[in-house]
Amino acid sequence: MATDYNLLGISWVDSGWVPILNPGNVLDYFSERSNPFYDRTCNNEVVKMQRLTLEHLNQMVGVEYILLHAQEPILYIIRKQQRQSPTQVVPMADYYIIAGVVYQAPDLGTVISSRALSAVHGIQSAFDEAMSYCRYHPSKGYWWHFKDQEEREKAKPKSKKKEEPSSLFQRHRVDTLLLDLRSKFPPTFYQPKPGEKPIPVEVKKEPEPPAETVKQEEREPATKSSAPVPPSKPPPEKRARLQ
Repeated sequence: MATDYNLLGISWVDSGWVPILNPGNVLDYFSERSNPFYDRTCNNEVVKMQRLTLEHLNQMVGVEYILLHAQEPILYIIRKQQRQSPTQVVPMADYYIIAGVVYQAPDLGTVISSRALSAVHGIQSAFDEAMSYCRYHPSKGYWWHFKDQEEREKAKPKSKKKEEPSSLFQRHRVDTLLLDLRSKFPPTFYQPKPGEKPIPVEVKKEPEPPAETVKQEEREPATKSSAPVPPSKPPPEKRARLQ
């Protein structure tokens, strides 16, 4: 017979009993020969063979099965226990029947062991996955190499760089030319606000100098240019040194 630990991962059901299950016959259902959870060396078999009532179990010593809890029609709990005296018993295992399917209830040690094993397995899997992304080179050292990141970068559409309409030099040159044109050809109209009628600009003309002043200014540079230039002195003659 399989051990109790191996029975934690299996279940048993007899579909012929499911519609008629009740607290009076659930122990008979549990004692079916095909049920792997049932121990045929128990006192229940002795009482059944001798056609005695279940009350005689209190007078016997050994392994027995009792109905611990019933919640009709869906849930029944059966306990396997070791009877040492009419008033002293030691629980061995509990079994619960849900909709006719029999399961063995795990003990506290098994639950803690299973949870700890699941946690350790998860941590170990995380470390294994992290180590698969780790790379090392003597000249570079350690770094992370993620394949998913490379695939995401390849899948992303490459954004085109926006081309500037003009460079800084071109904008500065155009501004200079516009200022030059504005100074040479000042505007004759200006518009205070959009939609309003343009207003002519009054251009103030500088007064022209009198003709006599202009003629006098023209004569002065002519007299300056006709003034005699003093002759330049020739360089001094070099005298021979007496030896």
